[in-house]
Amino acid sequence: MHYIPFLKPKLVPKESYQHYLERIDASRIYTNNGPLNRAFEERILLEYFNNEGAVVTVSNATIGLMLATAQLRRRGKYALMPSFTFPATPLSSLWCGLEPYYIDIDPDHWCMDEKRLEEAIQMLGEEVAVVVPYATFGASLNFAYYESLLQRGIPVVIDGASSFGSALAQQDERGFQGAIVYSFHATKSFGIGEGAIVYSGDQELIQSIRRSANFGFNEQRESKQLGLNGKISEYTAAIGLATLDVFHEKIAKREQIGEWYEEAWRRHKLSDLGWRVQQAKGKVAYQFYPVLCRTDRDNKYYVNKLDASGIQVRTYFSPPCHLHQMFELHPRGLLNITEDISNRIISLPIWEDMEQEQIEHIVRCLANA
Repeated sequence: MHYIPFLKPKLVPKESYQHYLERIDASRIYTNNGPLNRAFEERILLEYFNNEGAVVTVSNATIGLMLATAQLRRRGKYALMPSFTFPATPLSSLWCGLEPYYIDIDPDHWCMDEKRLEEAIQMLGEEVAVVVPYATFGASLNFAYYESLLQRGIPVVIDGASSFGSALAQQDERGFQGAIVYSFHATKSFGIGEGAIVYSGDQELIQSIRRSANFGFNEQRESKQLGLNGKISEYTAAIGLATLDVFHEKIAKREQIGEWYEEAWRRHKLSDLGWRVQQAKGKVAYQFYPVLCRTDRDNKYYVNKLDASGIQVRTYFSPPCHLHQMFELHPRGLLNITEDISNRIISLPIWEDMEQEQIEHIVRCLANA
């Protein structure tokens, strides 16, 4: 069996976006919300949000989180979020002058525990400036609960970095009056190199974020609000449009690989051996396949075992954010579930050219480790 890498990103080949590049040459517009960027946004809004609300492209998801948080936050000091997330989540709040406050996660779907979140909201009161849920590895969130927070005057910015094309990007979020940020980084299921979008049912919010991403300029190019340069180029939009052309095929491949993992998991009876999978509702266009190892070992043991078998894995998110030096002094509730899951999490390989035989080899190695 050949070496199996963790990820082999596969962006669309240059032939598939050559005709879009020719449109750039013809227009001689290369950035600043040009025609390809507008077409990219319009197709995303139509094809994935049924033309409900609005979207704006931004240079990356961290910038998207920063701009959305800056627009939505209320007076207060805390951004409530899970620690079981990528550092971009707390970093974006820090850039907005807020202090992350870490909430424990649910033991089944690994998203922020709403009961613990509600307890923190009641305790912190007006000090809560914004709530930043992370849709863990593309898992669906309880949008009814987060809508209820908005109705109570508590802003919500959802970190949906891994979610475009998954359950989150289907129906529940359409019309959501907070903000949802999706990453288009090369390693994501919808990978275009770098880039992201911010979606909201609130069109005025998206227009304000658009202005902030363009130096705070209004239509008269007068800088009237806090801004930065967060735009994507027309070249990025060209790759995005070409990716939209084939994205259904990419989703289908990733869903197929997820099904192969599920079949092999049942065949080798890993659940009986103490292994666990994320209880994510709906279909997920997997970026990778996350699992929890048995409680009698930590993930480092299995990382080494799999490496010896020629299988490269990762451990997102181990350590969780509150154990990074940058974030270790931030306030938090009890994080027992977070720490247990982060000690056991293993992210298994997924890339679009994988074969079923490789999945079988990976799961067999888990069963025998």
